[in-house]
Amino acid sequence: MTTGQVFTLVGLVLTAAGLVILRRQRPVWFWFAIGAPIKLTRIAFTYRSVMEACGLTEPPSRLRLTVAAATKRTPSRMVPRLTRVRVTASGLVLRIKMQPGQEVHDFETASERLRHSWRAYAVHVGALTPGWLQLKVIGHDVLNRVVMPPTKEPMLLSVPVALRSDGAVHARNFRTIPHELVMGATESGKSVYLRGLVKGLAPQAVALVGIDCKWGVELAPFAPRLSALACTPEEASDLLDVLVSEMTERYELIRTVQRLGPGALESITSDIWGLPEDMRPVPVVVFIDEVAELFLTASSADDKRRDQMVTQLVRLSQLGRAAGMYLEVCGQRFGSDLGKGATALRAQLTGRISHRVNDEATAKMVLGDISPQAMLAATTIAPEQRGLAVAGDSSGGWSLVRSPFTSLEEAVTACVKHADLTPAIPALEPFRPETAIGPFALVPDKD
Repeated sequence: MTTGQVFTLVGLVLTAAGLVILRRQRPVWFWFAIGAPIKLTRIAFTYRSVMEACGLTEPPSRLRLTVAAATKRTPSRMVPRLTRVRVTASGLVLRIKMQPGQEVHDFETASERLRHSWRAYAVHVGALTPGWLQLKVIGHDVLNRVVMPPTKEPMLLSVPVALRSDGAVHARNFRTIPHELVMGATESGKSVYLRGLVKGLAPQAVALVGIDCKWGVELAPFAPRLSALACTPEEASDLLDVLVSEMTERYELIRTVQRLGPGALESITSDIWGLPEDMRPVPVVVFIDEVAELFLTASSADDKRRDQMVTQLVRLSQLGRAAGMYLEVCGQRFGSDLGKGATALRAQLTGRISHRVNDEATAKMVLGDISPQAMLAATTIAPEQRGLAVAGDSSGGWSLVRSPFTSLEEAVTACVKHADLTPAIPALEPFRPETAIGPFALVPDKD
């Protein structure tokens, strides 16, 4: 072997090794540089044959039959028309015009066959306008190393918290989904999801309230940004009573504005968001960790307090949205076996997030009324897939999501930095936590 051949061989080996490292460490760069051109070429050359093999063609129209008969040719079947291809950081987006007689369900059924035909990681089908749909051909595992794309400044009460399996950002928007149930076993990623949510809400003009019956070990570090914190069932009972009273006062405020003198019909409102800014109460987000602890009782003497707490929780979930009060209910398990009120509370929690859970009953309680497929997906999450979860809502839609890792230090730093934004709500002042963690007070950086 000559010296030139040796150098050529070494160069090829180094190039191959570099591509392997690039694919593992920077999958998005590898996709743009290598993966996307290869995938585009494959789809361009195999589009018609793949559509025919997947049963996504239709018989020729009468016009085609007439032309074929006149020219003595065999008419070909009609293929869905590919009109546009867009390259994204996660894959390709194909815009397709369906042929008469086709529906979106035909493509959803064939999505797995399309995935294998085009050697894609996943294929997601979405309806556009009538007769049009889009196929998202995912080129790599976007949930393996979660990198959130740059986003604009989020709206009030909206936080990008996770990445979906199709590469889109999953945002927690309290205005559209006021209450959410978040379940996950130990080391499943539930706490990381909660930290990311707190970190995203800290710089916003909202009041954060915590109920943590694990003696505050999960939510107490966020004390500089919390307007109220309850660490025991007894404190939680008192705090829930105060929150319901605050909600009632906000409804009275709305009624007072409605009874004002004659004015434009556009000024009539049934929630706080229609009130003038100088009169609008600050929105409140209530985090409840280990919700099962609120349902458990050790003796018959605790039953009355439990029933009162559950009743107040259900009232907040049913009536809180218009008053600008939102619930984020978290825990390791949640089932009808918790007793009276559990199912009623679950019915009001529109958003659902299920990380890996220890029992099928919890997955069924969280996702069973949304989709059997979503429940099955939640029960197959492996222990090493921390942060992976199934996100669903009452519309029946669901998707796999994964939160980027947010350390406790990052979340606490955000709370300390924006501690001055903590609103003063007089009714919650008795529950205002201390702004010190351990022997050291938290002082924001001068920067």
